[in-house]
Amino acid sequence: MNYFIINREQLSRDGNTYELQGYQYGSTNISLILVDVPPEEGPKLHVHPYEEVFVIQEGCATYTIGSTILEAKAGQIAIVPAGVPHKFVNSGSGRLWPEQLSFLYKTTPFP
Repeated sequence: MNYFIINREQLSRDGNTYELQGYQYGSTNISLILVDVPPEEGPKLHVHPYEEVFVIQEGCATYTIGSTILEAKAGQIAIVPAGVPHKFVNSGSGRLWPEQLSFLYKTTPFP
C-alpha cells in the first residue's frame, strides 16, 4: 500500500485553482480541486459525468444546480449529481474557498 503527502505547490495549477488528480497517486479514485475565487467570479455553466461535492471553507456562493439556484456559505456543503449542469459565483465581498471533490465512480455505499 502506498501513502502520499502532497504539498499544494506540487499540484497542477490553472489561475485560481490547484487540482489533485487522483489517478496520479496509485488507485485514488477521486479528484480534489482547491479554488480561490474573487468576488463576482466563478466557473461558467458546465456538466460532468460524475458527481461533485463542494465544501465551502470561506465566503459565500450562489450555485446554479440544474434549474435550482441555491445560496451556500462557509461551513456548508453543496452536492451536484452526475450529469447535472452547474456553476457557482462568489456572491460575497471577500474571497471564496470551496474545495471540490470529484468522485470518478461510486463504490458500495456504507450501511
